[in-house]
Amino acid sequence: MPQRRIFLLSPASCGGKRAALLFNERAEFAVAQKVRVRPGAPLGEVFSFLSGLYFRGKLAYAKAFQKPPRGIEGIHIITPTDGLVSPEKLIRLQDLERFATVPIEADDPRYRIPLDRDAQALAAAIGPRCEVVLLGSVATGKYVDALLPVFGPRLVFPKEFVGHGDMARGGMLLQRAASGLEFSYLPVSDPSRLGLRGKKARVTEDTRPEASP
Repeated sequence: MPQRRIFLLSPASCGGKRAALLFNERAEFAVAQKVRVRPGAPLGEVFSFLSGLYFRGKLAYAKAFQKPPRGIEGIHIITPTDGLVSPEKLIRLQDLERFATVPIEADDPRYRIPLDRDAQALAAAIGPRCEVVLLGSVATGKYVDALLPVFGPRLVFPKEFVGHGDMARGGMLLQRAASGLEFSYLPVSDPSRLGLRGKKARVTEDTRPEASP
């Protein structure tokens, strides 16, 4: 049986210039129209607009290589206030407003309590043999501090991410999704990930949205 695998995707910035475009009442592009009325727009589509190439790459790659256990979704998006959420969940402007009020900080209970709750429930549901791939920053504690105690050695990240910034990662993810060639993975607990910490050459995906959708 192939390795069971699910993906956790870090969120897009909900308070930048691209988010402001969604709140512009004169905006006529599709996702802006959807988030204004019921039932809303899929979270994955909204975050792809907000973050651009990197999030689009993460979502495409996760869709290509997910192998979840039966009855479990293969892709879960980390949110600032709502824990782990399906990319298909419909959201509206009020949801983005709520997301924008809470920073992604491991010691902020508004972020941490829902994430702990959902991560623990997911860990119990997937069992001990399912790999959990984090597509997001492993160089700081904002995701790792919450997820590593729950998933332990099951929590991994793409080895090929090391040494690359977000734009490069986005392109790599899209290329791998199209080619069917999966990354190799390292445990998040591997000390080599700490070599990424503090390098100014790398831009963290959740602090600066990209300029193009």
